[in-house]
Amino acid sequence: MLPQSRETEMSLHLSGWRRRSNFLNIEHPIPSLLPRLARLHHCSAHRIITQVVFSGARIIGRAVSESYRQAAASQKFAAANQKNGGGSSFASSNITMEEACKILNVGPSKMGQIDLEFVSERFKRLFDLNDPKKGGSFYLQSKILRARERIEREVQGYQRMAEREAELKEGFQPKWTKDSKKDA
Repeated sequence: MLPQSRETEMSLHLSGWRRRSNFLNIEHPIPSLLPRLARLHHCSAHRIITQVVFSGARIIGRAVSESYRQAAASQKFAAANQKNGGGSSFASSNITMEEACKILNVGPSKMGQIDLEFVSERFKRLFDLNDPKKGGSFYLQSKILRARERIEREVQGYQRMAEREAELKEGFQPKWTKDSKKDA
């Protein structure tokens, strides 16, 4: 038997599958197992890559599906808003008439009876005061603009309604154009 020193002592570990060097205290695979481990690692790499690809495809598929649903819902909302006379969905920006009157500091509307000249003067003054070049706020400027648009839309809606009611009271009278007057 060979003398055993600490540097050269080798012991079988895990039923002979691995050997241990006490000098470095590191486990090394037995050389005959290297090809088996390489094949096992090679198969695992394909499995991992396949799982990553399929998981990524599934995630991207769900994201595309969700974005399509959101786009369809947005389109339906815009169409419904257009039918209800809302005009552009961005112009309204969910501001109420009461809030618009408070922003521009004008009295509340009574059936569309707001002086548009007064609203326009208030708008110009507040818009100029909040100019970002003069140290104002772009956010406040946009709120002031949306408030003016909301008030104008409200007044125009009441004016259209009043015109329709007046036309109904007078009865239908077609409007003549230049071409039709020459023919008559």
